[in-house]
Amino acid sequence: MLNAAVVVNGCPHPPADVEEMTLLPGVEEACARLRAEGFALVCVTNQPDIARGTVSSASVDAINQRLLTVLGLDAVAVCPHDDDAGCNCRKPKPGLILDAAAELGLDLHHSVVVGDRWRDVEAGRRAGCATVFIDHDYDEPRPDNADAIAASLADGVPWIISLSRRGAGVATE
Repeated sequence: MLNAAVVVNGCPHPPADVEEMTLLPGVEEACARLRAEGFALVCVTNQPDIARGTVSSASVDAINQRLLTVLGLDAVAVCPHDDDAGCNCRKPKPGLILDAAAELGLDLHHSVVVGDRWRDVEAGRRAGCATVFIDHDYDEPRPDNADAIAASLADGVPWIISLSRRGAGVATE
C-alpha cells in the first residue's frame, strides 16, 4: 500500500529489488500530511519470499531503507518467515505491531493500521488498533471488519486525521 505490488493472476507480490520498486501515487504526500499532523509512521511487512529463497534479505533491506528515507518513516518492521514457521511476527498475528509500539512508545488503542490485505486488518484488530483497508481489488479474501475502506492511502488520510482529532494520535502502517 506504500509501493506498487507486482500483481500476478490477481495476487500481489513485492518488488524483487529497489530498482523494481515504485511508490504508489499520492503516498509521499499522504505520509507528509500524516507527519505534519504529528503521526508516527511505521511500516510492518510480511516478506515470506525471504524464507522461500526467492528474494534476498539484502533486497528487502534496500527497499525498506528507501521507504524510510523517501517517506520519512519512523521504522520498518519485517517478518521474513513463511506461514508454516508459526512465528508471532507474521501478520495476521500482531507481533510486529506490538514490538514496534513497545520500541517507539506508541499507544495502540490510539493507533491506526492501514493495509491492503486481510492480514493487515486482522493484525491491527488483534493489536487493538483502528484499521483502514486499502482496496486494490486483489483476487483474494477481503477483510470483513475494517473500520474504514479507501481506494488509496491518500484517500484514507482524512478519516485517519478525523479519528486523531477524536483522540487517536498515531498511525501505524
